[in-house]
Amino acid sequence: MDYSKTAAAVLKGVGGEENVQSLVHCATRLRFVIRDDAKVDKAAVKATPGVIATAEAGGQYQVVIGNEVPEVFAEITKISKLGGTSASDGRAAQDGPKGNLVNRFIAMISAIFTPLVWALAGTGLLKAFLAAAVTFAWIDNTTTTYTILNALSDAFINFLPLALAITAAKYFNANQFTSLAIAGSFVYPSIVALNGVPDITFFGIPVTMVSYVSSVIPIIVIVWLQSHGERFLYAALPAAIRRFVTPMIMVMVLVPLTFLVIGPLSNLISTGLAGGIGWVFTVVPWLGGAIMGGLWQVFVIFGLHWGFVPLMTAELQSTGLIYITAPLFAAVLAQAAAVAGVWVRTRNSNLKSLAAPATLSGFLAGITEPAIYGVNLPLKRPFVFGIVGGVLGGALISAGGVAANAFVLPSLLALPALFGTGNTVMLILGLLVAIIVPFGLTVMLGFKDPANETAAVAQGSDLEVLSPLDGTAVALSAVPDAVFAGGDLGKGVAIIPRVGALYAPFDALVVAAFPTGHAIGLQHADGADVLIHVGIDTVKLGGKYFSLKVEKGQQVKAGDLLLEFDINAITAAGYDITTPVIITNPKKYPTIGSPAAGPVAHGDPLFLAIAEEELATAK
Repeated sequence: MDYSKTAAAVLKGVGGEENVQSLVHCATRLRFVIRDDAKVDKAAVKATPGVIATAEAGGQYQVVIGNEVPEVFAEITKISKLGGTSASDGRAAQDGPKGNLVNRFIAMISAIFTPLVWALAGTGLLKAFLAAAVTFAWIDNTTTTYTILNALSDAFINFLPLALAITAAKYFNANQFTSLAIAGSFVYPSIVALNGVPDITFFGIPVTMVSYVSSVIPIIVIVWLQSHGERFLYAALPAAIRRFVTPMIMVMVLVPLTFLVIGPLSNLISTGLAGGIGWVFTVVPWLGGAIMGGLWQVFVIFGLHWGFVPLMTAELQSTGLIYITAPLFAAVLAQAAAVAGVWVRTRNSNLKSLAAPATLSGFLAGITEPAIYGVNLPLKRPFVFGIVGGVLGGALISAGGVAANAFVLPSLLALPALFGTGNTVMLILGLLVAIIVPFGLTVMLGFKDPANETAAVAQGSDLEVLSPLDGTAVALSAVPDAVFAGGDLGKGVAIIPRVGALYAPFDALVVAAFPTGHAIGLQHADGADVLIHVGIDTVKLGGKYFSLKVEKGQQVKAGDLLLEFDINAITAAGYDITTPVIITNPKKYPTIGSPAAGPVAHGDPLFLAIAEEELATAK
């Protein structure tokens, strides 16, 4: 992936920097809060090399990149002011998301926890390995070696309020260092020592001291209050004193408020949530496991999984275990097993090349977005088989009373987090069922494999692309769109149509048929991918003036009618009708030859896509 080109194309597709209210990223996605949805060219974003899929959930327009999302995010921050902070008073310049309360809550949790998730997962994994080492008597927990390793693995989750103070301050536009001062008081040694001590008072007011170690709710609530208090004080206080008086007042007011009110209330809420989760997984554990194992990947698709992070940390703080995490291993491994089944069964080289790394990413790292969006969900049946495996495996794991002893991302590498809790036999059985069932169903029952619907031809040969339109062929650089004109999406030729009928330029499989009718993706038997995009920004018409004649997965012959459109109505609506015809897998077809220019009719040669092997031979 060319990160800079992907970043530029995605930013262009979402309507430019001025159309983005805020931008963050999680483990695999760019998460945009858009100002005007009508300015987003969703087809162009989806067609961008490096973009696996897009989704709209939680009040965000989410662009799924995969494991390389931090690099693309970094490139966007280089060419825009998005994702950064202002220097004014140390406060972030990020706008808050709009929408209903659920969307805003999910977006808030995502933004606050995303920067921490890898550190939490990494140290949690170390904690899990250490616990496993003690269980199997590889390390004596009375030695100084254990003490040091335990500190390395436990420190981050222990002082989690400090980390949350930083990310919450960025989200709520509060001063980060004042937030750290407040959070530091929560985990100050003499304060920690007061936990459980009777008859504590503050100026004669009774205080019920609770533990703030690893806590989540108190610091988030307090930083939110801090952000409002700072804005009031900065406006009310003279400029000469407000920079040091504001932090003093915030610490003096908010820390006692936490100890007197917010801490006990949040502890009551956390204990209640943990107790409720514990009740479900104690009374009907198989049901809780089946629900989480079956629906977790659905939550991931819609970005709703972030809402469970506070529940997990609350459960860990209250009980030292996370029952809700255990069945998630079944959900993740089931989707990884389903995509592994696709890898084994498919004969399509492109699908196989995508399924291979998606399998490894899912099994080893627990990152399933490449598998879901790139393979399982488009093929439908593997995704369903993965859900079946997640339901069965999750039910068995939770029926065995298994829980995680650390905050981890479910994966094979994180399995030690489940050791030593519940029934080990049920855990192993649940994991095996979660893997074997979806893998077996995918391999045996299969799916609609593109490779089985195309005729076999010699690999690596040049491809003659015929004109899909009657009109005038022009150079791609003449297209009034920087992404197409610059060749960012691929090389090819553009056509200014004179007749509103689009025909297949070669024998192909329809791999993308946008509901709006403005664009069609085709795949030749040798793997060449061609995108035909009728007009510029025509996605905004929402399908008006377009009549699609084919559907995704359909096999077509050269000259078959794919689409009809009303040229006059589209141009009258203010849209340029120039139609790019491009090769979207430039690694296999890095150049084109014999580009047509001037009048063409459908079926005339348009350009020659030259294969990489042919170029090497010529050299």
